[in-house]
Amino acid sequence: MMALLNEWALIANAALMPHLTMAPILVPLIAASLLLMLGEKRHKRKVLLSLLATVCNLAVAVFLMLSVAIDKAQPQGFGVYLPSNWDVPFGIVLVLDHLSALMLVVAGIVVLLALLFSVARWHKAGAHFHVLLQFQIMGLNGAFLTGDLFNLFVFFEVMLAASYGLLLHGSGPARVRAGLHYLGINLAASSLFLIGAALIYGVAGTLNMADLAAKIPTVLSADRGLLHAGCAILAVAFLAKAALWPLNFWLVPAYSAASAPAAAVFALLTKVGIFVLLRLSTLLFSAEAGASAGFGKDWLLWGGMLTLAFGAVGMLSAQRPARLAAFAVIVSAGTLMSVLGFANPALTAGALYYLPSSTFAVAAFFLLAELMERSRNPDPALQRAPEDEEDKLPFALGEQDIAYTSQLEKQHNSNLDDNEELLVGRVIPASTALLGLAFVCCSVLLAGLPPLSGFVGKFAMLTALFQNSDTAQTIAPAAWVFLSLLIISGLFALIALSRTGMRFFWTPQGRQAPVLKLLEFAPIMILVAVCVSMTIHAEALTQYARATAALLYQPQAYIAAVLSTQPIPTKTNAERLQAAPIAVKP
Repeated sequence: MMALLNEWALIANAALMPHLTMAPILVPLIAASLLLMLGEKRHKRKVLLSLLATVCNLAVAVFLMLSVAIDKAQPQGFGVYLPSNWDVPFGIVLVLDHLSALMLVVAGIVVLLALLFSVARWHKAGAHFHVLLQFQIMGLNGAFLTGDLFNLFVFFEVMLAASYGLLLHGSGPARVRAGLHYLGINLAASSLFLIGAALIYGVAGTLNMADLAAKIPTVLSADRGLLHAGCAILAVAFLAKAALWPLNFWLVPAYSAASAPAAAVFALLTKVGIFVLLRLSTLLFSAEAGASAGFGKDWLLWGGMLTLAFGAVGMLSAQRPARLAAFAVIVSAGTLMSVLGFANPALTAGALYYLPSSTFAVAAFFLLAELMERSRNPDPALQRAPEDEEDKLPFALGEQDIAYTSQLEKQHNSNLDDNEELLVGRVIPASTALLGLAFVCCSVLLAGLPPLSGFVGKFAMLTALFQNSDTAQTIAPAAWVFLSLLIISGLFALIALSRTGMRFFWTPQGRQAPVLKLLEFAPIMILVAVCVSMTIHAEALTQYARATAALLYQPQAYIAAVLSTQPIPTKTNAERLQAAPIAVKP
């Protein structure tokens, strides 16, 4: 089966590449445009179109990942595409490599399952949910694929603009209050992004990442301070998005206030910051970067460990499941930033296995948190947040008298929507046991306990942390601190999750069975199943992660692949291309 799949991928790769690199951006853009033309009341058509586009997006992402992994013609797995057919570094350039392909697949899985969850009811809670979700996918995919800083800013803004709408989706005072903080910090970060990019362009004369990496070693010593200042300002924008402490003060209120499907998608946004930090730190500040080699890695190392410690203590203090999940996002981000600070390829490979596992686990827990909150209080009047007012809630709570099937008939189907479908869900057999099983799986993943992929990822990182040292005396103190924090954060997560599990599933007596929709529960279990599959196929995924890390820490291949790409000859540029070929830097 795998051989047949690989053969099919090779044939399709030769026929479709490199133009298919544009598909992760074009598919959601076209889908969003079509969705805007549909009226707000055509829910079924919008759901079908949105699902079709999201499935296509995931299928393309998987195909691109297979293409970079098995392309024999390009063993280093780079696909460079020039959408405007202009010369590098002057035109727009998209670069597909192992890292960007991995991130495309992770984003595609999370967004598809969040969309499935929302179809149960959340997509009707406000205007243009599907449109915002498609623009969110477009911004995410564009940020993963772009090869220059200016278009990275453009896709960042597309992604953030969509996230503003998704955060406010469903309305309510809590979301508006958290949204203002979220909007303020991201506008400040965007301003810093522009200032940093302008300083870098002023020194190096380019924003193309490959061209910038080639020019940084040649920057005059008198200008290097200005270059570092620009890079530092730029890094603050990414670190705010990656949730570095103390720049992460906005994250927990915003993510815990968002609707469940929006919060699951937000689990990806911090990974965008991590992705950019990994891409730029390995490309611009490699060992060949001269006086700039290793710039900022100590800040990443110690800032990441402070973030990890903050997130672990936050998990211990959290009471609500949604806040627990938000602090788990910070723990994951702190772990990954610390690994970037070590600048160790083997350690980075372990982190690249840990990244999708932690993202899937947190996304599943955000979705599960809503079902847990709902099961805790079958009385709809008690489900609302204390500060919410009924006229600002996403659903008319007066119509959501959660009851059981026999009672629904007596209440004249008061739990039905306009299509006479249940608003909240059904009582299904063993629903408490199913929720409990999902909670246990998410807890094992978030705490990093065996045998699931959370443990495999942490074990891979710790093994790599010490395997390069011949004796214990040569191990840096930072490695011991990171080891301690990783173990303590897992212990704190286990304590916090056990306490929450007892409060929701164990302590209550005589509680009625929770009401569920299968469409809400299935995405959670699929995310858990993906993590189980990662555990089963750990060896293959680890090999992919090692290949990705090896390419990241050997940026010459990336630089040569981008700078050697030529536009397709046309009537207007053929003569110029033949007369003055672009020199390729080895």
